[in-house]
Amino acid sequence: MSNPLVAALRKRVLLLDGATGTMQQSYNLSEADFRGKLFVDHGHALKGNGDVLSLTQPDVVYETHEAFLQVGAEIIETNTFNANAISQADYGLEHRVYDLNLESARIARRAADAWSTNEKRRFVAGVLGPTNRTASISPDVNDPAYR
Repeated sequence: MSNPLVAALRKRVLLLDGATGTMQQSYNLSEADFRGKLFVDHGHALKGNGDVLSLTQPDVVYETHEAFLQVGAEIIETNTFNANAISQADYGLEHRVYDLNLESARIARRAADAWSTNEKRRFVAGVLGPTNRTASISPDVNDPAYR
């Protein structure tokens, strides 16, 4: 049994989606939108946490995937750029990282399946961006060899 992704890559170059965060920003969501019903009383501000939208505004996440699929993307990335404990600690949501990743994958899979055909399958790639913490700080940032 062959891997469908490998088989597709042998036939053509596959298009990857684009700037998900930028697409989400076009919705002009408020703090209340980011909180949704799930985090109404949460003790931290959530506006700007695009990953939390998978739990609070799944339709926005789905529509974002769909917009990329409509213009030809064949691989869409999960909405998990900052869905790690280090980054989510800024929002007090490090305990929800598993849920963020799971729901993001489910939404992307649903969108990819909806746009897949026998002739052209759509794929989902898990994404992980850099954390918002520096692993080391160099005393001389202008000299990479100094680190």
